[in-house]
Amino acid sequence: MPENRGLVLIAEDERHIADLQRRYLSREGFGVHVESDGAAALAAARRIRPAAIVLDIALPRMDGMEVCRRLRAEGDWTPIVFVTARDEVTDRILGLELGGDDYLAKPFSPQELVARVKSLLRRAAGPQQDPVRRLGRLTLDAGRRTLRVDDGPVELTTTEFNLLAFLMRHPGQVFTREQLLAQVWGYADYRDTRVMDVYVSQLRAKLGDASPIRTVRGVGYSVADTGR
Repeated sequence: MPENRGLVLIAEDERHIADLQRRYLSREGFGVHVESDGAAALAAARRIRPAAIVLDIALPRMDGMEVCRRLRAEGDWTPIVFVTARDEVTDRILGLELGGDDYLAKPFSPQELVARVKSLLRRAAGPQQDPVRRLGRLTLDAGRRTLRVDDGPVELTTTEFNLLAFLMRHPGQVFTREQLLAQVWGYADYRDTRVMDVYVSQLRAKLGDASPIRTVRGVGYSVADTGR
C-alpha cells in the first residue's frame, strides 16, 4: 500500500485523460479530486486545499489561466502544473507569469505527470534543515518557506522561492539557464530555456531594488550582496 502523499486536484474536461491521470496518481499514493470545468475547479481549490493542482488551460466556464490568476490574487500559492494541448511559447510564458510552477504539453505520458507532481511537492517541502539565509536586504527562511525584504514579507510561488533559495545558497556563483533548470526543477528538458528568464523577471519585479539577482551576459545568472 503506497504512503499517503496528499491530495491532488485535477481540472480536466476530457474524461478519459482525467481518468488516466487519476489512476496513475492514485497508484502512487495520492488522493485525487477531479473537476471538469474551471469554475468548479476554483471552488474546489478553495474548499479542499489540495497539495497540488493539475490545471488544464482550455477549460469550459473559466479557463485555467483565470483559475490560477484568481488563486494567486487570493494569496493561495498551491503548486500548479499547467496542462495544455498547445505547446506555444506564449502560452507557457503567460502561465508561468501568472504564477504556475510547471508546464506540460499534450500528449504526455501519465508517468511524466506523476514525476512532475512528485518533484513539485518535494520542492515545495524544501530542505528541512536549511538555515535562515541573509543577503543584502533579504532574509530567507527555507524551513518556514518565508522571505522578507527589510521587515516586510514577500509572497513567492514554489518555483520562485526555490530558485531564489538555490541562488542564495551559492552567492557569487554563476549558473547557466540549463543548470538552474536542472537544479531547481530536477530536470532540464524544457525546449525553451526562456522559462528561466520569466522566473527571474518575476522575482526582480517582486523584490524591486532589493533584488540581488545579476545577469551575466552570455552565461546566465548569479546573486550578489546589494547591501542595506
